Amino acid sequence: MDYNKKIKVFWCLKMSNVLIQKYNVPGPRYTSYPTVPYWQEDTFSLEAWQQTLRQSFIESNASEGISLYIHLPFCESLCTFCGCHKKVTKRHEVEAPYIAAVLKEWSLYCELLEEKPIIREIHLGGGTPTFFSVTHLQQLIHGILDRAYVAEQHEFSFEGHPNSTSREHLQALYELGFRRVSFGVQDYSLKVQKAIHRIQPFENVANVTQWAREIGYDSISHDLVFGLPFQELQDVLFTIDQTNRLLPDRLAFYSYAHVPWIKGNGQRGFKDHDVPKDDEKRKLYEAGKQKLLDHGYIEIGMDHFALKTDPMYQSFLQGKLHRNFMGYTASKTQVMIGLGVSAISDSWYSFAQNEKVLEDYYARLENNEIPVFRGHVLTSEDLMIRQHILNLMCQFETSWDDPKHSFKELPQVLQQLEEMQQDDLLEIAEKDMRVTEQGKAFVRNVCMAFDLRMKRKIPDNQIFSMTI
Repeated sequence: MDYNKKIKVFWCLKMSNVLIQKYNVPGPRYTSYPTVPYWQEDTFSLEAWQQTLRQSFIESNASEGISLYIHLPFCESLCTFCGCHKKVTKRHEVEAPYIAAVLKEWSLYCELLEEKPIIREIHLGGGTPTFFSVTHLQQLIHGILDRAYVAEQHEFSFEGHPNSTSREHLQALYELGFRRVSFGVQDYSLKVQKAIHRIQPFENVANVTQWAREIGYDSISHDLVFGLPFQELQDVLFTIDQTNRLLPDRLAFYSYAHVPWIKGNGQRGFKDHDVPKDDEKRKLYEAGKQKLLDHGYIEIGMDHFALKTDPMYQSFLQGKLHRNFMGYTASKTQVMIGLGVSAISDSWYSFAQNEKVLEDYYARLENNEIPVFRGHVLTSEDLMIRQHILNLMCQFETSWDDPKHSFKELPQVLQQLEEMQQDDLLEIAEKDMRVTEQGKAFVRNVCMAFDLRMKRKIPDNQIFSMTI
């Protein structure tokens, strides 16, 4: 490397460290706006949720269809990095009553909506969806589809644990219409796997990836995580090199959210000082990102990468990428119904979350009640800010050229963002703004400037993970 290049690299690293120190603050990941801690539950009711859902369904079912997120919460062991709602058990007799409960919940929604929904998306998340037997997963999907139509351009996907996903799982779900699967990899370093209680040999991931390809899945995704306990730069680079041997169609490269004060003992299997922080953690991301780009992946939204052949890349180019409680999706539906314990639904005009305790979820269904226990009805201001944040998270840009997209606090928001523009993280024009390549790492901070609810009420305690 010549002298000028060395100077440039040194300057970039120094600038990166300065920016990290400036912008690394607690902040939401914006799978919704308002974020859950700012939901106004005093104005929410089950009746309000049902009313907005029916309204949105009538508006959009024929043109867009709906999405279903089905939460399957059971895991045989606890992964200590995980922030999801799960229930750890080795007793597989829990499967049948849970499937029956989810199908009852679905029947209550179908009765509420009155006409048959057109399903565009189904996503099975967890927990560990492949904890369930092939027979029970078939029973679940058949029970869902018996009461609905399937859109021509549909996307059915599921999360598979490489240690518990069999070829039979993959074949059965493929025959039910599933064409995308996401495998949780996290990291291939044994010391990191031991720390997060997720021992998972490369051979297991290679097997399920190869099976999915042979069966005919269109899109195979791997989830990687940076910032895990004991994780070093060599671990991240090794993991990505191993991943490149399998060449999944898309990748999620998530930042580990270390929030043990929220998640409790699940994230206390290691000390706080064992977790990479600040510039050390950012180096893991920057080096990993560069290696992904070198391997032909394109950065799509926040934390996501795809090959040019993957539908998500095409959706990004066409401006159709969407983000909701399922994460990024290649198409938008106005209605997303969450089924299962703790699942969150979105009617576009309101959010609703199911009971988080399994026994409470069962009890509500036994009383023939949709098991929603909290939510939020969006105001006109919420809807406007939500769209700006979606634009930024999905396209790295937003505009206010139409008066309907402007709001009275916009001048203050733009003034707050001037410093980020001076740091070359943003380009702000008269009627629009764009996040620069360097600024993509700080997109959560950009969105926070638009978050009017957070501005009006700063949390008393740290309830969000760090943005970087």
